[in-house]
Amino acid sequence: MSFHRRFHRETPPASIHPLKAIAILVAALVLILSGNTAKAASLIRDPDIEHALGRVAAPILSAAGLGGNVRVLVVNDRSLNAFVVDNNHIFIHLGMLLRMNTPEMFQAVVAHEAAHITNGHIARRITNMGNAQTAAGLGLALAAAAAAATGNANVGLGLAIGSSASAERRFLAHSRAEEVAADQSGVRYMSHAGVDTQGAVDVHEIFRGQEALNTSRQDPYMRSHPLTRDRIRTMKAYTSAHADKAKPASPETIYWYARARGKLAAFTLSPKWTLGRLDDSPSRDIRLMREAAARHRLSQSSAALKAINGAIALRPEDAFYYELKGQILLENRRFSEAVTAYRKAVAIEPRNALLLSSLGHALLAADRPREALKPLEQSRGRDFRNALMLRDLGAAYARTGNNGMAALAAAERYALQGRLKDAGVLAKRASGLLPNGSRGWRRAEDILRESERASKK
Repeated sequence: MSFHRRFHRETPPASIHPLKAIAILVAALVLILSGNTAKAASLIRDPDIEHALGRVAAPILSAAGLGGNVRVLVVNDRSLNAFVVDNNHIFIHLGMLLRMNTPEMFQAVVAHEAAHITNGHIARRITNMGNAQTAAGLGLALAAAAAAATGNANVGLGLAIGSSASAERRFLAHSRAEEVAADQSGVRYMSHAGVDTQGAVDVHEIFRGQEALNTSRQDPYMRSHPLTRDRIRTMKAYTSAHADKAKPASPETIYWYARARGKLAAFTLSPKWTLGRLDDSPSRDIRLMREAAARHRLSQSSAALKAINGAIALRPEDAFYYELKGQILLENRRFSEAVTAYRKAVAIEPRNALLLSSLGHALLAADRPREALKPLEQSRGRDFRNALMLRDLGAAYARTGNNGMAALAAAERYALQGRLKDAGVLAKRASGLLPNGSRGWRRAEDILRESERASKK
């Protein structure tokens, strides 16, 4: 499956690099992601979708005491699954989102995964891993975990490890008691947030009967969140106890959840399917956004622009509709107009790393590399784990004659992807070109040392 430029995938590394306890833990948790250690996982990064899901998740995370410290990210996988790998991210599969028809179901999954964080299950699973030396890894997730553990964003660069069947078996044997505890805590968070806890039962019902299937045919969520008829009955009892606190989902919650799912479906399902269901949209602007995405995928650029301009007319201060307009223009090689659209998006949401990255990419495409450097560096400062941004940053530095910083950006990108040997070569080059003691020189030296340690393993 291919995605448009800024509705993109971040793919994990293929190389192997042994890590210590936190990385082993994180990687083991990521095994849930695919149920297949040979299968590559990837993330769908889209500023509109991440913003929308964050809005819907916010009441649950607040009730859990996590506030704005946790981000919800979408995994590009059609199977049904959700998981946590650290204290700062909840990962949900595309397939799961497309199956969960109500915001309450999504909020139930967020509540359950948040409970694993607040109940300390991640930390305990370090011990549960025992002497496992290797496990599957998702590059961005590993980097995020290392950054969270150390408080240093740069230390996460280059973290990637392989997998072993024994590590997978040890992890997937984790306690059913933890799942039951997360069920109970999750329902409590939903209740405190005024969310209808029936959503939790509805999620469990998706998997009814899967325990009778061969494990190879079960969805990953079933393997990592063991379900039984007794557990479903217990969940129903939990929800009944909190039924008096349930409130209907607010119009805002319904809107943002429909918007996230609408854009995901428009870019991942057949355009014909999307166009045939436009009337299912809860608002006219979402209808127009979905149409714009579908028309764009069909190379109907005029119709796509007409649709997104209609959405913008309804929501003139919506940064993410300008971002989609910029994408449509950019991919139709109307670079100057794309820059204008992205500039408007960034003017509205100046702290959004993905929007800043998109603006930098558009400026680079418009042959304005010197102007591209500022938004790309700003994007890196807010989220260094974006490999596409690092590629553009390296290109911008190369085209402006700063070969040291170009080599550093490439080294960071390779390190993020787990290509430590290649990263080391480029980091050594960057170190020789950059002023001794400068920030860039120190970053290059850090990568070089990591590469050298990896080569000795």
